[in-house]
Amino acid sequence: MNNHLYTYACHEDEQELCGLELRMLFGVTPADGYFFSARSLDPSRSPFIKRKLTVMHEADSLEELAELAAAIRLDGATFKVVFVDTDDGFAYDERRSLERQVGARLRGRAEMRTPERQFGLAFAAGSWRFGELAGNEAVWLKHNAKPQNYSTALSTRVARAVANIAVPDPRGIRAVDPCCGIGTVLIEALSMGIGIEGFDINPLALRGARANLAHFGFPDVVHLHDMRMLSGRWDTAILDMPYNLCSVLPEEEQRQMLESARRLAGRAVFVTTEPMDAGLRHAGFTVLDRCIIRKGRFARQVLVCEQAFLPFI
Repeated sequence: MNNHLYTYACHEDEQELCGLELRMLFGVTPADGYFFSARSLDPSRSPFIKRKLTVMHEADSLEELAELAAAIRLDGATFKVVFVDTDDGFAYDERRSLERQVGARLRGRAEMRTPERQFGLAFAAGSWRFGELAGNEAVWLKHNAKPQNYSTALSTRVARAVANIAVPDPRGIRAVDPCCGIGTVLIEALSMGIGIEGFDINPLALRGARANLAHFGFPDVVHLHDMRMLSGRWDTAILDMPYNLCSVLPEEEQRQMLESARRLAGRAVFVTTEPMDAGLRHAGFTVLDRCIIRKGRFARQVLVCEQAFLPFI
């Protein structure tokens, strides 16, 4: 039963990334600023989800919905009712009026600033809905204040989305970032409960990664190692391909990295500024899904891949 209503928003430059993340997390391709799902997920998992309304009651009219909401037991808890925007055409004053109409039927004390329980009211897909409401705490924004930064590193928003794309469900999954740099992806993954390790060939980058992890209270999960010589097996790999403003990654080095990624994990998410489809096919990967992230004239690709069956490799 799709009893969770999610709302989301994104900048046009990240529209494709938002769509890819939501496909991986929920198996949906929404287009209206909201969607329904049976999966219950903390809105703070995603940089794009705004709110989650867990539907308790649904009705054809507001009056009927208010009657149903009136039966909810608050047991003395304070509450607040928030109108959830689904691009429904209601003006600001109308939304506040609707909140008051339904809130007046609840048996308890309203508290606008720090309520003990927060409820949501929404009109979506032709009917009214009411239930518990959870918001996004924008955890990734706090991670911008890390002590070490690279100008070419992924933003925390993009890193968080990439981690979700790579590991939609963390339960029992071991992930690896074999070119972890200063740990931007590691921090986002660890903050969402994803089990992940990082490796890098650059000792200065690892020093920065350790400082960043320690700054946010995360364990030291990074190791000095060239991924081309790395042994072991993980469920999924996240690889932000080395990027330089003044040069292109040599073809032979790219080939070695892709083949190493295939050896390390059966599923991989690649972030790249250069076309890699031919190299991925040669390394034994099939591209399952993709998107482009744009920032002005600059663009990155995110490629979701799995191993193809190559009996002679």
